[in-house]
Amino acid sequence: MKPEIFEYHFSVPKSAIDDMNHVNNVVYLQWVQDIAKKHWQSKTNEDIRNKYVWVVLNHYIEYHYPSYENDEITIQTWIDGHKGVRSERHTKIINTTIQKVLVSAKTNWCLLNKETFKPTRITDEISALFF
Repeated sequence: MKPEIFEYHFSVPKSAIDDMNHVNNVVYLQWVQDIAKKHWQSKTNEDIRNKYVWVVLNHYIEYHYPSYENDEITIQTWIDGHKGVRSERHTKIINTTIQKVLVSAKTNWCLLNKETFKPTRITDEISALFF
């Protein structure tokens, strides 16, 4: 199974900048979560989204280089694998202009039944959407 990489592009807004005049670490974490949601929504239909929801089990983030207001950013994300109710997602935040990876992240997610909020096995139907 080869994962499909999902990309999103934008410019760093002023609201992402902290007192040190670069993107705040918490903002990068928000971007990691935002791109995961965009990827899920791009691959699933309303029926699936009404049936399932994801929750984060943990994040591992490495900060390599800073980013600044108006930098052009590419975020890439993909599913590296899954087993049972868990899925491992990777994310890279890249400065598009200089092609440097600013942040790399690995997040473990758990699939829940949206009605009961109980963990539920990742189905072949869901798996096939991402590989």
